[in-house]
Amino acid sequence: MNLLRILATVSSLTMVSRVLGYVRDFFIARIFGAGLLTDAFFVAFKIPNLLRRLFAEGAFSQAFVPILAEYKNRTGAAETKSLVDSITTVLFLILVVTAALGMAAAPLIVYVTAPGFAAEPEKFALTVALLRITFPYIVFISLVALAAGILNTWNRFAVPALTPALLNVAFIVGAAFFAEYFDPPILVLAWAVFAGGVLQLAFQIPFLMKMKLLPRWRLDFSHPGLRRVLLLMVPAAFGVSVSQISLLLNQIFASFLPTGSVSWLYYADRLMELPAGVLGVAVGTILLPSLSKYHAAANPTEYSRLLDWGLRITVLLAVPSAVALAVLALPLIAMLFQYGRFGVEDAWMTRQALVAYSVGLVGMILVKILAPGFYARQNVATPVKIGIVTLVATQLMNLFLVGPLRHAGLALAIGLGACLNALLLYWFLRKEKIYLPQPGWPVFVLKVLASVAFMAIVLFTTMGEPSWWLQAGGQYKVPAILGLVALGAAAYAACLLAFGFRPRDFSRRAAE
Repeated sequence: MNLLRILATVSSLTMVSRVLGYVRDFFIARIFGAGLLTDAFFVAFKIPNLLRRLFAEGAFSQAFVPILAEYKNRTGAAETKSLVDSITTVLFLILVVTAALGMAAAPLIVYVTAPGFAAEPEKFALTVALLRITFPYIVFISLVALAAGILNTWNRFAVPALTPALLNVAFIVGAAFFAEYFDPPILVLAWAVFAGGVLQLAFQIPFLMKMKLLPRWRLDFSHPGLRRVLLLMVPAAFGVSVSQISLLLNQIFASFLPTGSVSWLYYADRLMELPAGVLGVAVGTILLPSLSKYHAAANPTEYSRLLDWGLRITVLLAVPSAVALAVLALPLIAMLFQYGRFGVEDAWMTRQALVAYSVGLVGMILVKILAPGFYARQNVATPVKIGIVTLVATQLMNLFLVGPLRHAGLALAIGLGACLNALLLYWFLRKEKIYLPQPGWPVFVLKVLASVAFMAIVLFTTMGEPSWWLQAGGQYKVPAILGLVALGAAAYAACLLAFGFRPRDFSRRAAE
């Protein structure tokens, strides 16, 4: 199975989810704007979303997939199924208890994660109510992540890639058709989170049934595979999710900034997550199972070559994405969000955060590629140490940058912290001789940078004045931004072709 073809499939399906995500944010921005209501919801949604990334997509996937791949390669179907059953049962129990405690402790959680809200009783009370509705999402989405880990290990990448789109569908339907039935209307978004979690889990169940891997109740705490996963999960929760912890700490800083700051950071983060998800998550998702299989088969040469492939693909696509995001920041924000109650000032403030995020976008994506290099080998100690250093450095940068740059300083600190994280991960991969770069990197990087520079010049000279983007109607901004994106992609691709790049140069097969 060709990894480049898998990447194209996963990225395309992830793009569907991201596009639906922008449609959802269009409705949220148009109906609710950027103020008290959205600040409250984004804080309430961020808590279970953070837990999802920490325990489900982060620590759990990184601990579960390598051991599952090992069982698949070295034991029989019965042993593999017993591992799946045991882990699912224990995970479900942990999740139910976590959700119940989270709902009960909602006021305390809001006070800790957004202490600035305590000065505004109305905002604080609304955030607590929203959090109690959204918290059970962690149960559904963590089980979705477990199902995705199973499907990905069997090279069934398409279903997990499409699943997140269902959450966005729930948001869109709720905001567009049911907001008026809630008091206050913002409550509809919290119930959309709950419904989206149910839909995502229900969507994956038939595929697990078809593979005869649908988990059954099996409470066996003595299962050796279960104990190994749990031992890996605890440190992995920190090591793989440093950026998410930093985002949570940023939220604490932002809660003391002027009203709207949390929302400006959210909308910028949503735009930044397009390339991070379409590229970073996609490449990391398809790398982890193959890396785990190469490690189980004791094949360090192919392990290193696969990492090299992932890094080249990342540089090839992440660098132009970061530059294009910075250049087109205001047009993108104006096209997607500047409607209804989302005004001109909101657009400019969100642009500041997005440009700051774009500085560290390549680092954010590289972390998703480099971290699996350790986790596939069941090495959690090194990423944890790096994570501690990165977290401390990021918060120190927050203290220095939040004063002069306000909310944009928080975004910049996240990006610079991600770059530091990626640099340290790369350095240790090289130091431990896990990764040995293939020949040709200097020339490869120079050609990519030259192509990106040409693309940036083309975009900057053709994008037009900011005033046009802030005043034009949506019927004009949408085709204009689509034209700019197509023009930038064409300029970049033309340069790459002129330098001799061909798609077949990046072809590679997945580990079986």
